[in-house]
Amino acid sequence: MSWHIIRMGIAAVGLLVQVVSAAAADIKVYSTVAFQGVLEQLAPQFEKASGNKLAITYGLAAQLVQRVQAGETADVLILTRAGIDALIKDGKIAPGSAVMLAGAGTAVVVRVGASKPDISSPEALKHTLLAAKSITYGDPASGGASGVYFGKLLDRLGIAEQMKSKTKFPPSGKLAADVLVAGDAELGVMQTSELIPGTELVGTLPGDLNNITMFGTGLETNGKETNAGAALIKFLQSREAAAVYKAKGLDPS
Repeated sequence: MSWHIIRMGIAAVGLLVQVVSAAAADIKVYSTVAFQGVLEQLAPQFEKASGNKLAITYGLAAQLVQRVQAGETADVLILTRAGIDALIKDGKIAPGSAVMLAGAGTAVVVRVGASKPDISSPEALKHTLLAAKSITYGDPASGGASGVYFGKLLDRLGIAEQMKSKTKFPPSGKLAADVLVAGDAELGVMQTSELIPGTELVGTLPGDLNNITMFGTGLETNGKETNAGAALIKFLQSREAAAVYKAKGLDPS
């Protein structure tokens, strides 16, 4: 074999590597923790189908919004509707790229195997909360959607003071579900999408006490992987994704 042919072969291999490298992308994603269970299932599907890789940072939606507002960048943002709206207003989400994906109700949750209390009416919920030895939900001070809402609901029910001594807020980096599974609380209140193995749904809050949090996505204005990010957003709107949303306690938009 001549050196000319060898050099041509080496050049062809090098070109192939460049093409594959150009086709693949590392997509930087900032996602609310409420979508973590969804993305843990969907991310491998998207990566296999597209050849792209997802680098996902999870956090409370309000905190991720603050990080983007402070100058951090990502390619795709998955946040609450309030977070998406705030970043659109700030010019941090590319025009026309934002879409709503699914909604989650606010639910009472217990450890697997525990008895399920009555939450069928506002009065039954109030009685159950007062009778509980301990309860966990997201600290409203952290800005999490369900925690902020439930803190206000306790005021609305007139039992905020009675609940203070029996409330165990999740430590930094943990969810109410983690506190529940660890046995540090009897009842948990969280979004339906935040259940984890070891927890079991009692039900969503009764009647007009229930609060639906909508989740959406959009391209971050300063993101580098615009085309790959747009492909991810399209995948998140697919029937395959909708099936996972339903399985994880979300109602697809």
